[in-house]
Amino acid sequence: MEYILVAVSYLSGSIPFALVLVRLSTGRDVRGQGSGNVGATNAVRAAGWAVGALVAVLDISKGALPVLLMAAYNPSSRWIGAAAVAAVIGHCFPVWLRFRGGKGVATGMGTFLPVAPLSVGAALIVWLVVVMLRRKVSLASMVTAAFFPVILFFVSGAGRATVVSGAIIAVVVIIRHIPNIKRLLGGREPSIDESLPRSGRGGHA
Repeated sequence: MEYILVAVSYLSGSIPFALVLVRLSTGRDVRGQGSGNVGATNAVRAAGWAVGALVAVLDISKGALPVLLMAAYNPSSRWIGAAAVAAVIGHCFPVWLRFRGGKGVATGMGTFLPVAPLSVGAALIVWLVVVMLRRKVSLASMVTAAFFPVILFFVSGAGRATVVSGAIIAVVVIIRHIPNIKRLLGGREPSIDESLPRSGRGGHA
């Protein structure tokens, strides 16, 4: 049954809410807008803040719910960690979109919200500080992902299996940000002020 729940976690994570909601609200394909990413930030660019916020909530939920389901059936941290990793991999590499999905930040946060809420809160503070200082969402996401296993250990006192699952998710998130890393190194990565729309209607890359 645990293997079935891990598969369910992957399928849950692979639901492309950004693609669905942007298409319903604008008729456009989010993959052809802004960065082309299937995630909340690009949904803001493509359809405005309201749609982007809803995508973020749903992406967090599709990470949290499979973990809650696994925890209810088998509270072993190893299996909970497996469900968390599967949900993030589903978001980043969804079978429905030829394995080209989002970057896993919101879904990754959602997977740990039920089991380590204090660590998620601390990670959100790190993210906000980096955004305020550097004005780069991608940089903030990568820095937060890199520090998250450490945050899990020191803030939540997480065990080895939980920290390892957090580290695996961090690696996946950073790998998905490789195009952003190239733009950062080349000085071409837009700041949050440049990349997000000033109104509720669309935006640019």
